[in-house]
Amino acid sequence: MKQIFYLMVTLLLSVSNIWAQGMKESRIPLIGETAPSFSAESTDGTIYFPRDYGKKWKILFSHPLDFTPVCSSEILELAYMQNDFDKMDCKLVVVSTDNLESHKNWKASLESLSYKNRTGVKINFPLVDDHSRIIAGEYGMIHPLVNGTAAVRGVFIIDPDNKIRAIYFNPLEVGRNLDELKRTVLALQTVKNNTVFTPANWQPGGDVLVPYVRPADYNDPKVVSKDDPKLNPVSWYMVFKKMN
Repeated sequence: MKQIFYLMVTLLLSVSNIWAQGMKESRIPLIGETAPSFSAESTDGTIYFPRDYGKKWKILFSHPLDFTPVCSSEILELAYMQNDFDKMDCKLVVVSTDNLESHKNWKASLESLSYKNRTGVKINFPLVDDHSRIIAGEYGMIHPLVNGTAAVRGVFIIDPDNKIRAIYFNPLEVGRNLDELKRTVLALQTVKNNTVFTPANWQPGGDVLVPYVRPADYNDPKVVSKDDPKLNPVSWYMVFKKMN
């Protein structure tokens, strides 16, 4: 009886170790960490990410399958917005766990559609082949408790230094807000270029925040000048600043 008990304990420990190892291997890279690099085939040829994109901002946008309705709507919206992202010096890279041939067919089909009464649009960003799920694993999107590739719905915003600056995940059934992705990139660029923070619901051109104001700073005219028309102190810990 003791032998059976010890055998069961050993088996449970082995299963736990395997599960823990799987969780470790598919860990989502955190904000501030370097984006995992990869090389893969895409509809634009072989890409080396993030090396190919130099000192640009990058958005890695993942999908579990080709020809799915929600993902198709997202790809089309990205395509209609790609010029906006180009103006922001931000490149789009789409990863899907289907193979390259499927990606090519999906892309051709999407480009032929009239979506929301808009004319067809060319997709100028790559659709990357990740049928091996290696990229999805590197970015922590293979969930051991979720069947198949349903959890491959992540978005990673990556800065010019290849550091991850924002992460989003959506379920299969809910389309992603692409205007919010654009707003987040603009907010991150504003923060990086001006050493400020952005408040809740910030929109480009709106007031920003002076970061980390302390009580002593609030009373220091060199930091918070009560005569500065660009500053609007709400309290000592929340000082708004006009960007223009």
